[in-house]
Amino acid sequence: MRRSRQRKATPVPETGCEHLSAALDADQPTQLTPGCQECAEAGESSWAHLRMCLSCGHVGCCDSSPHRHATTHFHTTEHPVMRSIEPGETWRWCYVDLELSA
Repeated sequence: MRRSRQRKATPVPETGCEHLSAALDADQPTQLTPGCQECAEAGESSWAHLRMCLSCGHVGCCDSSPHRHATTHFHTTEHPVMRSIEPGETWRWCYVDLELSA
């Protein structure tokens, strides 16, 4: 019998953003996803930093990268919250409310 993994919400400082408060922390896929999914599919390897969607786990490159795939993912899916998956960073960003949570 296979056990399903439940995601646990990580405490987030009080903000006015309901999306940040409700976002579940997906497992960090850094070993499974060594880079931006769209950049890798296009054969590119130049991105600045990686962001992970907390709705579905998609990993995309940040807005400092040439293609801004994390933001494109938000515009395509309307998944509101991304988090940094860079070593030592735990902040989250809500695209809807344009709010940051450290």
